Amino acid sequence: MIEQKENINNNSFNNGEVVIEIGHLKKSFNGNNVLKDINMIVNEGENVVILGKSGIGKSVLIKCIVGLIYPDSGLLKVFGKEVVVMNSRELNILRTRVGFIFQGNALYDSMTVRENLEFPLRRNKTITDPHVIEGLIVDVLENVGLVDAIDKMPSELSGGMKKRIGVARTLILKPEIILYDEPTTGLDPLTSREISNLILKIQNKYKASSIIISHDLNCAKITSNRMLILHEGIMRAEGTFDELKNSNDEWISSYFKID
Repeated sequence: MIEQKENINNNSFNNGEVVIEIGHLKKSFNGNNVLKDINMIVNEGENVVILGKSGIGKSVLIKCIVGLIYPDSGLLKVFGKEVVVMNSRELNILRTRVGFIFQGNALYDSMTVRENLEFPLRRNKTITDPHVIEGLIVDVLENVGLVDAIDKMPSELSGGMKKRIGVARTLILKPEIILYDEPTTGLDPLTSREISNLILKIQNKYKASSIIISHDLNCAKITSNRMLILHEGIMRAEGTFDELKNSNDEWISSYFKID
């Protein structure tokens, strides 16, 4: 059964500031056109889920947004500034404002949870007071429900706990945009639901804008204000979960049929 979420009127985002603007974006690898003509926006405070099959370019798209991959052509603006013309300093500043939660969590195996959370603070913020650092770490761990794990090693954590710590490490820099790459992949249904509800909690508490890459319909239902379906290099469909699920277009509605 797909869990219902608090009803948020998607129209409430339409008059907000556009924080990500993408127009006619293209990216190919060795002649393979992965992104053929991507057009989309993300509004301030909005959760946008990008649905699509594995290996079609969803992760490539969000890596372009933070300058980890450069598109071949097209418009790509974040906070009103073109990403592709940013220098190294400007990209580093952008990446403190845009959190990226990798599919594999990307925790440092040789560091405790505390040290994993300290690392982005020491690298990106001019905070040296150990009491302030400790307070920030405890605060984000409270938000993901894992204060007791502060001195554990990643090897001592379950898959769901690692995912939560990955979220906490992103939250500690207080990003205005969060990019989630398959946040529920490899998790059991109960843990997946917990992570999805955590994404919704973060949206409500931090008012962050998010792009959530997923093929998990439960996650999409819980977290999305708006959804896009990526197919053959273009955004093939757009709407709310219910609009797409109940579409008269059989191709679109087929995405929501579970065997």
